[in-house]
Amino acid sequence: MSTEPEVAGSKSSQLLKNCWSCRIISGGGLCLSGAYVFNAARKVMRQGAPTSMGTVAQITFALCLASWGIVILADPVGKAQRKT
Repeated sequence: MSTEPEVAGSKSSQLLKNCWSCRIISGGGLCLSGAYVFNAARKVMRQGAPTSMGTVAQITFALCLASWGIVILADPVGKAQRKT
């Protein structure tokens, strides 16, 4: 039983967590996609259509996408300290 795959796996995951440009691209993309979904839902509401459960679900999904993008940009995983 070799420990080689574990070392290689941890190096690649560490590389992805430290790549600032990757975090900006993916986090910004998620924030922009959240804005796009939100504007699509607002467009339906501006046309005078009644607010339906689908529109509410669309706005909720848009906020979740934007929040996910902010979490990726902030990178809170590597900054937490363990209490010992």
